[in-house]
Amino acid sequence: MEREGNFKTIIELPKYVDINEWLAFNSSIEYTWSDSVSKKVKLPASQYIDFMTASIQNLLNDESLFPTKAGRDFPPREMPAAVRKVFSQLFRLFAHIYHHHYDKILSLHEEPHFNSLFAHFISFAREFDLLEKKETQPLQDLIDVMSKNGVIS
Repeated sequence: MEREGNFKTIIELPKYVDINEWLAFNSSIEYTWSDSVSKKVKLPASQYIDFMTASIQNLLNDESLFPTKAGRDFPPREMPAAVRKVFSQLFRLFAHIYHHHYDKILSLHEEPHFNSLFAHFISFAREFDLLEKKETQPLQDLIDVMSKNGVIS
């Protein structure tokens, strides 16, 4: 599922803007990360993604939340919140990729795979109520098109 020129207009070098300035501007987008004591920290995208993936990995490795040994139960209260947190963070990663790196996905002709991965992610999130509507707002137009075309259930 590809929309002609989908993100082309937001990534093109604006007239009268120096290419190096444009590259620096698009490389220095900041995201807010809440650390373990809920202190909010502004980070560049690359560092935010490093923190996010480490946080998800630590959560998945937590035996009290995701037991791997036979006979241990998943914690009924903590489990849904933990999975929602993971989905919320992964959605932000999708949004970042779509808004800032989709041109690279297009140049590699990987958009069918990436769009399919996103459609599966959103369908699963909807089925199990893992994302709030306000969280999906940055990609709502894409979600609407995929829904209209029957790609997302």
